[in-house]
Amino acid sequence: MKKIYVSLIVFTLLSCYQSKRNCTNFKTGEFYSEVTIGGVLYKSTFKRTNDKQIETYNGKSDSATVRWINDCEVIFKTIHPKNMAEHKDIHLKILTTTDSSYTYEYSYVGETKKQKGIAFIKD
Repeated sequence: MKKIYVSLIVFTLLSCYQSKRNCTNFKTGEFYSEVTIGGVLYKSTFKRTNDKQIETYNGKSDSATVRWINDCEVIFKTIHPKNMAEHKDIHLKILTTTDSSYTYEYSYVGETKKQKGIAFIKD
C-alpha cells in the first residue's frame, strides 16, 4: 500500500512538470527545418522577420506573412498562393526549445491532422 502512495505522488509530480520553452528566441532569424512525412525526410531553409517568412525548398522560394498568436504559436498566410492548398493558413506551435533549435507541430488552420518537425538556427 505504501508503494502505491509513493507511486501516486511521484506520478503527480512528474505530470505537473512542463518543459521550459523560450520561443521568443525563434521569432526572427535564419533557420533550417527537417520534417519526416511518410518516411521521407524533407529539408528547407527559411528566414523570418517580424512580419514575413521566406522559405526555400528544392530551389524554390515561397513567402508568407507571419502573425504571432502568442510567444509560441504563429499563423502563416502564403502571400502569392499558386494552388488551392496554398490558400489555407498554417498554424505552427513550438513545443520545446533548446539554445539552437525548436521542435514544433503544424497543420492547416482548422484541421486536426498535425505534422511534427524540428528547426535549427542556421549558422
